[in-house]
Amino acid sequence: MPTPFHRMPSLRTSSRASACFLSCMTALAALTLVSGCALPKHPDVAAPPTDPYNPAATQLLDDTQWQLTGWTDASGQARAVPTAAQGAQPLTLDFSTESGRRRVSGFAGCNRFNGTYTLKDGKVAFGPPAATRMACASSAGALEQPYLDGLAHIAKSGVQMNPPQSLELTLEDGQTLTFGQRGK
Repeated sequence: MPTPFHRMPSLRTSSRASACFLSCMTALAALTLVSGCALPKHPDVAAPPTDPYNPAATQLLDDTQWQLTGWTDASGQARAVPTAAQGAQPLTLDFSTESGRRRVSGFAGCNRFNGTYTLKDGKVAFGPPAATRMACASSAGALEQPYLDGLAHIAKSGVQMNPPQSLELTLEDGQTLTFGQRGK
């Protein structure tokens, strides 16, 4: 007696279904991975840009040289500063750790000076400077005492290390000294 005819799935139909199933699972896994890579929106996206003069970056002042490029009073009025382009010697700050201690030196308009500096809580502070005692009648010489006094009364300091690199010192009376980095 003949047995009832049961249709068995062919090998070709079975492997086609397996291939389709495998393709679908691979696509699903890829989508899951890609969707997991999307960056979430941070709540600070709309925050204002940060101050480019980073107080923490004052630690980067060691072994750098700076030249005064701008001086403004508390109201924002610019004060003339000597520049090499005018044939004058610019006011400078040179930070060094060569002796194993933090030392600062520079040119103040008429005389050279040197002293110590500290970096604490994101602020640079200078010890009492020692200066040569030449007498100057130039306008740059007139800047010397206010410049040295200002270095003794820094309220805030910050460094912008992205080009163009600059150092900004805000004095206790609201004046701002801005320096550009210079090569050795």
